[in-house]
Amino acid sequence: MSPRKSAAEARLTRQRIIERSVAIASVEGLEGLTIGRLAGDLEMSKAGVLGHFGTKEALQLAALDGAADLFGQLVWQPAADAPPGLARLRAVCAGWADYLVRERGAFPGGCLFTTAAVEFDARPGALHDAVARLYAHWRARLVADLRTAVELGELPRDADPEQLAFELLGAYFALNHTLQLHADPTAVERTRRAVDRLLTG
Repeated sequence: MSPRKSAAEARLTRQRIIERSVAIASVEGLEGLTIGRLAGDLEMSKAGVLGHFGTKEALQLAALDGAADLFGQLVWQPAADAPPGLARLRAVCAGWADYLVRERGAFPGGCLFTTAAVEFDARPGALHDAVARLYAHWRARLVADLRTAVELGELPRDADPEQLAFELLGAYFALNHTLQLHADPTAVERTRRAVDRLLTG
């Protein structure tokens, strides 16, 4: 086997491990990831799984990064070409709701980041810091478009972008919980109405 082919196969195997890790973690949390479980699911040896990451924490961080990439593909990228301000915010919010609906299958157990935030919010360390950075980054993106919307006159001049971003995040946390706990068919429409109120001032 050539070194180039070997490296390509290693990348594919690593990606398979990450994809399966994301699916498991969305249901069972990042702590639910075990080398033995992954090895069994993927028909690999434990050493083969661990060899791609070195430690369980490195595997957990890789799963979190993989989930963040998927979130970006489903939520941020489709909205990237929309004009800054309300148009882009509405596109992001629509994509965010779509990605949380179970039928999409992106995260079988709901939003992995909500699960990870609950798991690690009171547990200092690399995973806590990684989750916090992701939320801070996404919040900053929302705030930037909300500020633009205020500057363009799309929202009232006295609107507080930080407060609106806080409330938007809350709406989507509520949507995730309502879908997962109650499978409420009205949850997406209720979230849409909440977002409409927030984005009309």
